[in-house]
Amino acid sequence: MKVTLFTILLALLPYTSLLAQEPETYVKFDTNKGSFTVKLYNETPIHRDNFIKLVETHAYDDLLFHRIIKGFMCQAGGDIRDKDEHQKKYFKQKYDYTLPAEILYPLYYHKRGALAAARIGDEHNPERESSGIQFYIVTGEYFLDSDLRKYDTPERGTMPSEVREAYKTEGGAPHLDGAYTVFGEVVSGMKTIQKIESVPTDPEDRPVKDVYIRSAEIVKKP
Repeated sequence: MKVTLFTILLALLPYTSLLAQEPETYVKFDTNKGSFTVKLYNETPIHRDNFIKLVETHAYDDLLFHRIIKGFMCQAGGDIRDKDEHQKKYFKQKYDYTLPAEILYPLYYHKRGALAAARIGDEHNPERESSGIQFYIVTGEYFLDSDLRKYDTPERGTMPSEVREAYKTEGGAPHLDGAYTVFGEVVSGMKTIQKIESVPTDPEDRPVKDVYIRSAEIVKKP
């Protein structure tokens, strides 16, 4: 079945009036490289509510950006700054849960600045469930029409023109579309994300010097 943006919007039509009544949620992150703010999508309520709970319980305070790939993405939530191994073990056990996938491509896709949930691969996670705490922010790269044609597949359908244009003019990571849950986007502070993605990393994509979240809080619309 060919999936189009119209198809997705039509499926969501019964819920749009309710979603429109819900206030949008914004989260500001303060890091040792600067601050940035994300907006959470109401159309992905499981991920939204889980993220809000984590922020309100200060779960993200002092967590590392533990995986950074320039021209692709910055990932956080997989490790703490504390060097104590017992604390590290406790952290991993406490947040070792998953969330059901809420993949809404092509309504939401991996454009530059997209906020998405990390997860383990399809081989051990065929339902594509998300990590309970790990997230990544897309930086990505720019694409030409000739590059994007390969993503028009029977499974994914034809890439809508607006999505195609975003990848050409804003950049992103289209190979992740349809496989990971995108549940928000950066609305301010992309310069901070640029600083984070530019730090030196080791062969395992871990920053040589710690890049970490100082705090996260729910804020009003920027």
